[in-house]
Amino acid sequence: MRLPRLAALKALFVASAATVFAEGPKPNIIFIMADDLGYGELGSYGQKIIQTPNLDRMAAEGMRFTQFYAGCTVCAPSRSVLMTGQHMGHTRVRGNAGAANPSAQTLRTGDTTFAQVLRNEGGYATGLVGKWGLGLSGEEGEPYRQGFDYFFGYLNQTQAHNHYPDFLYRNREKITLPNVVTHIGPTGAGYATKRVQYADDLIFEEGRAFIERNKTRPFLLELSLIAPHANDERAKALGDGQEVPDYGPYADRDWPDPIKGQAAMITRMDRGIGELMALLKQLDLDDRTLVMFTGDNGPHNEGGPRFDPAFFNANGGLRGLKRDLTEGGIREPFIARWPGRIKAGAVSAHVGYFGDMMATFAELGGAQTPAHNDSISLVPTLLDRGAQATHDYLYWEFYEGGVSQAVLLGDRWKGIREKTVAAPVQLYDLANDSGEKTDAAAKNPELVAQVVEIMRTAHVDNEYWKIPGLSAKVTPVPAAAP
Repeated sequence: MRLPRLAALKALFVASAATVFAEGPKPNIIFIMADDLGYGELGSYGQKIIQTPNLDRMAAEGMRFTQFYAGCTVCAPSRSVLMTGQHMGHTRVRGNAGAANPSAQTLRTGDTTFAQVLRNEGGYATGLVGKWGLGLSGEEGEPYRQGFDYFFGYLNQTQAHNHYPDFLYRNREKITLPNVVTHIGPTGAGYATKRVQYADDLIFEEGRAFIERNKTRPFLLELSLIAPHANDERAKALGDGQEVPDYGPYADRDWPDPIKGQAAMITRMDRGIGELMALLKQLDLDDRTLVMFTGDNGPHNEGGPRFDPAFFNANGGLRGLKRDLTEGGIREPFIARWPGRIKAGAVSAHVGYFGDMMATFAELGGAQTPAHNDSISLVPTLLDRGAQATHDYLYWEFYEGGVSQAVLLGDRWKGIREKTVAAPVQLYDLANDSGEKTDAAAKNPELVAQVVEIMRTAHVDNEYWKIPGLSAKVTPVPAAAP
């Protein structure tokens, strides 16, 4: 692997960060993240039914990435990778631990987030609106202690399944909402029996207010949306896991209600993004603001018995969904727009992932990327200037039903090991098989050995997240040839 060369390139980018934007003020940064959005659920990524005109316009006016990856295939660990710039073998939170073990789903004082870097070194106002899920009020992992000056939304990840909650947090204050929630099941998340205030609308409202309050100084806003996540508890109780005020342009379609709800949530989300973009123009911030959009993991199949993600080709023809380490579970739409800086209509095949936001934001803000990081700045690709460093590999772990691992070598060869370190490695040639249909492990033993060694060395145990049997070198056992 080309680690010395990669390290040298990263050092070069960090050293030049303070001078890259010397010709003007530091850019505002808005990072918008949908919840459980599939690679194929936007028009700019091939969607034919769901209407997303504002995001499609954003792609036309900016850059669309075709091989960009979430931090993980479920929520909390994906967000931990995003915040810390460390891949799944290094980041603090590596699974959805939930009520059973909340300490395992909490960032700690020793963790460094991109919000801390921009606030402490870049002088940015920092805000997070929407879903957090990495620490509750008063804990080490609460947003304020992790670099955010302002927070509004859901601290508890499970509560965020409900689009009509009875309370949200503003900083450390619990804000009562007029919804009435029936709490059921072991998590107590429940569903709204009196639906008055749609939280997703509040998230956009609070996001716009944050922008207006901070329009005279550089700001970072993470807009962490709830849509289009289904309400699992509602699905179990009523058979319908979608919650949205109305079905919008899909009301008269001859579809099951959960299908209408999915489409309506995405289109309503798109409308909110359009309103936010209009505000930037109104405040004369448009050409000073980098706006990014993505999703936290692949599309869900949690909308009740009448919901089917295949109805919309939600994964864009890729294999798998949320909770899979195949491409459908982790490859995400990623759009970046910055008028006058990012070329309109650009399409990039550069391989990036959530962890790269750390180095990218640090460079944009004239700050240092923290040591012991797995992040590469995307600035050369975004602004078409200088050499773009690349990852030798990307790495993922997933802790449900055992421990699964995945490795992407460069932009082509993808290795997956499911449930246990004793399982054979499956190997796919994404350049010729993006649907991961043909296991090429038996024909490429050297690549399989390389993948297995990365799986062994990329993982470092922490207090809560360990992989039994991984410390000893494991002999690769390729799957049988088809």
